[in-house]
Amino acid sequence: MNALSLFDLKGKTAIVTGGGRGLGKQMAHAFADAGANLVLCSRKVEACNEVAEELKAKGVNAIAAACDVTNKEDVDRVIKQTVNTFGSIDILVNNSGATWGAPADEMPLEAWNKVMNVNVTGSFLMAQAAGKVMIKQQSGKIINIASVAGLGGADPRFMDTIGYNTSKGAVITFTKDLATKWGQYGINVNAIAPGFFPTKMSKGLLAKGESFVIDRTPLKRLGGEQDLQGVALFLATAASNFVTGEVIVVDGGMHAM
Repeated sequence: MNALSLFDLKGKTAIVTGGGRGLGKQMAHAFADAGANLVLCSRKVEACNEVAEELKAKGVNAIAAACDVTNKEDVDRVIKQTVNTFGSIDILVNNSGATWGAPADEMPLEAWNKVMNVNVTGSFLMAQAAGKVMIKQQSGKIINIASVAGLGGADPRFMDTIGYNTSKGAVITFTKDLATKWGQYGINVNAIAPGFFPTKMSKGLLAKGESFVIDRTPLKRLGGEQDLQGVALFLATAASNFVTGEVIVVDGGMHAM
């Protein structure tokens, strides 16, 4: 087998939550370049529709769906729509996320619950629903988007986001545990822990701390528009068939400092 064929996704179908912007959009384009069918879903379906049109221009099939990942009925509907349209679910990327900045002693309970519900419960609901299809198929790839913020504590002068950091730590443990549970079904479960990329979610944080981040990043820059694509493609394809329960950090070396 030619090594490059390991990265081929022709005939495969990927669901990307939060696929209408930022890192979700970046990964969706990578999968489309490899030939996959795409299902993009988020609460803001208009953005997903725009990206779906971009992907169709590349010659692949792509659809957009409205979905609140914390709502089981929405999740089940997207899973059913995907199977009815494409016949399988080969890849799930749990990318939808929420954050909230506040000192730990002032964090509103409703904000804590929102962040945990989207980042943790949403990932669970999507994985559970897609996993039922993957178990029947005896194959599948689940990619959870964690964060370097989930690897340990963060300096409150820069990242006073205890709910977000905690949720991403939970995503990492969820990834490892689910990998041990579902490996027997031929399902690979891995996570990506991005560092700092200029996205809508990170806009406010980087506005006040971009120099702080770059100074502490060996590669001396933020993540770019293609810097997550290679890792996502690796984890979505046959190239990673013997990799499961892993967390790949993509942060320009910041965690190594």
